[in-house]
Amino acid sequence: MPVIHFLDVTNRDGVQTARTGLSKFGKVMVNFYLGRLGVAQSEIGFPFLFHEVPYVRACVALGEAGAFGSLRLSGWCRAVTADVEAAVPLGLSHYNLSISTSDQMIAHKFRGKLDRSAIIAEMTAAVAVARAGTVRAGDEASIGVNAEDGSRTDEGYLLEFALAAREAGASRIRYCDTIGGESPGRIRDRFASLASKVGIPVETHCHNDLGMAVANSVAGALGDLEAGQDAWVNTCVNGIGERAGNADLLSCILAFSHAFGVSADIGDELDLSWARRFGLWATHAFGQQLPPAWPGVGRNAFAHESGIHADGALKDRDNYELYDDSVLGPFPHDWYTREGRVVLTGEYGGKAGFRHVLDGLGLAIAAGDEDLVFSLVQLCASATGKPLTDDELFVIASYPHQLALLYPGLL
Repeated sequence: MPVIHFLDVTNRDGVQTARTGLSKFGKVMVNFYLGRLGVAQSEIGFPFLFHEVPYVRACVALGEAGAFGSLRLSGWCRAVTADVEAAVPLGLSHYNLSISTSDQMIAHKFRGKLDRSAIIAEMTAAVAVARAGTVRAGDEASIGVNAEDGSRTDEGYLLEFALAAREAGASRIRYCDTIGGESPGRIRDRFASLASKVGIPVETHCHNDLGMAVANSVAGALGDLEAGQDAWVNTCVNGIGERAGNADLLSCILAFSHAFGVSADIGDELDLSWARRFGLWATHAFGQQLPPAWPGVGRNAFAHESGIHADGALKDRDNYELYDDSVLGPFPHDWYTREGRVVLTGEYGGKAGFRHVLDGLGLAIAAGDEDLVFSLVQLCASATGKPLTDDELFVIASYPHQLALLYPGLL
């Protein structure tokens, strides 16, 4: 039976959000939370960029140490051989390679540098390099090929492109609704047709310019399932992303779990008890507050005031709630949020405060690692520019040698 998987792109598309930013340590924490949630794969960033290299090395080491559970780590590259050649030495086993496919992009982005045939030639050459670089991973490796602006790409050429990608060794085709103009009925039909003809999953990548990224992601996934293929759904925490954002991770999970008429199985072993902690951590890390009515984790998501609703909810929450808020886990009460007299640890803290906080949180440090953990607390707090959360301190204390790869030459 085909199933649904989630491939989160917060650390690639999400961090490109205008007027915000995330430190490399923050990107590590995104992978930590995705692993705790049970998401299948994280697109961790751009392994061909020089400033991502220490972060990618640290993530590979953290993944091998078990910090991210069963989460698979993938890198995003342009479908250019030079990008992939630069990325391969870092040891990732999963890639998504991207190139524009629509006539709009060919005419007005490439401006004569590439035509349809050249695009396929560039893509297949990049896939070959990635495939050769992931031989060591055997059957565990995967290569996705992204049709940027796929929603505006002619169906005949999109099929030609997808078939060429499959023959070159691609595991999936990513259908990018780059400008967010899709509609649920259209994308479901296109996914069902393309997936059945190509014989591999078509991956959703939906932007929210019309407010339909989640609906389009659900519909596209259902098209995959109709074609007998697994569905891979791209998401971002709290729906962040360029312009109006991407499909929200939690909203997509809740839709597949609770929407009427959507009875498809989710292939990932999800643990939503981490959902609230992840969503609220992200508001802290990105500095972007959620609208009160945001699904699941907005402050009003389970609030009742009007008389009819309040009366009904008091009698039985199922009268006015689709799912119980307890499944989303507890609200975080981090050490740094304590009021009154409190001793903290961070960028400028000393050993006494450091020991006090870690002891108070019950975080044990391996013998001989105290100085390294202390230095990492200072470095990570400096990188984020914000107080460290309890989960951040847990990761630092638990995996100091792997995290030290974030800061080459400093530790």
